[in-house]
Amino acid sequence: MRATFANIYMGNLRNNIEQVRNQLNPGVKLCIPVKADAYGHGAVPVAHMAVECGADYLAVAAVSEGVELRKAGITIPILVLSLPQPSEFIEIIENHLAPSLCDSELIRMLNVTATAMGRKIPVHLKVDTGMGRIGCSPDEAADLAQLIANSQGVSLDGVFTHFAVSDSLLPADVAYTKKQIETFTQVVDTIRQLGIEPGLCHAANSSAVFEYPESHFDMVRPGLVIYGYYPGDITESYLNGGSSKVKAPVHLKPLMDVRSSIVAIKQVKKGESISYGRQWVAQEDCQVGVIPAGYGDGLLRRYGENLEVTINGKPYPVCGRICMDQCMIYLGVDSKVSRWDEVIIFGPAEHGALQSAQDIASKAGTISYEITCGIAQRVPRVYKDE
Repeated sequence: MRATFANIYMGNLRNNIEQVRNQLNPGVKLCIPVKADAYGHGAVPVAHMAVECGADYLAVAAVSEGVELRKAGITIPILVLSLPQPSEFIEIIENHLAPSLCDSELIRMLNVTATAMGRKIPVHLKVDTGMGRIGCSPDEAADLAQLIANSQGVSLDGVFTHFAVSDSLLPADVAYTKKQIETFTQVVDTIRQLGIEPGLCHAANSSAVFEYPESHFDMVRPGLVIYGYYPGDITESYLNGGSSKVKAPVHLKPLMDVRSSIVAIKQVKKGESISYGRQWVAQEDCQVGVIPAGYGDGLLRRYGENLEVTINGKPYPVCGRICMDQCMIYLGVDSKVSRWDEVIIFGPAEHGALQSAQDIASKAGTISYEITCGIAQRVPRVYKDE
């Protein structure tokens, strides 16, 4: 196997699902997003484990992601979160996927295709309560629900929305999220007043699962927390510090660690430079290690010298620009590091890592989602039942 690889700890996935379940009232369903290859962790293995752990729904972003899961033997409902193309309608119908719809044109077009195929497929009506992305306006929702209810080829399986700032504890953002919840509740009530059953009502993302129990409705869609990371201001210390609304203590465990090894050690003299652009120059005679991982593997060039790796339980910084396939590690003047020593780039502390994806994200000015999603397909995933 290649020197650079990722371990995926499936026991941590089970733990994180349980942590979410502990916050839910009986009867609230669990939809686990496995879009973007399960945030870089591998959609098919994660989906199978999610089903084993009792997930009621899975969510994907693309029709092709849903088809991949069906081919892998996944049979539970799959929600497609992004809007479908007309050219994907037949695949949606044949693979029993539940598409998101939010306008009359798509509803009518899909209805025509499904009716011609002699099928009736479930759809979820997306309502934009303040995210400003896709979704109908709250004022349009009841009419669109009526259109679906009157259609022969589609049925209303759910109504949902998405929060914009539920991971923020700023007073203005808390008020905004509460307004989104209020608006969504009014939309659902209006649909019911027309005598239409809205199906599964769902809104809560990772942060709302913990911070806004009133948003759980019939189903929740936690993403990031399933993969072991806390969203925004909703940190572990906040959740367990007595200031939040959690029903039980929360301890999430990251699923992924990324490892490599020292494939070469260079003796570098004072004044010599390392890597492209000669941005790093040795301040003394020292040793520099080389690992076969670079931005082609997901270690983005912009991480630069903010990135530290773990070798034999100690932190060592990257030196010089990260290359496509390799990067260099400053080992110091009198290093005890040897060729072939294992390198942990990031991962859970319980497995020896000194930094997590969140640590890298904080230094790079991004979010942990981007770190895990960015680990390239050429990095082998090794699934461990730990």
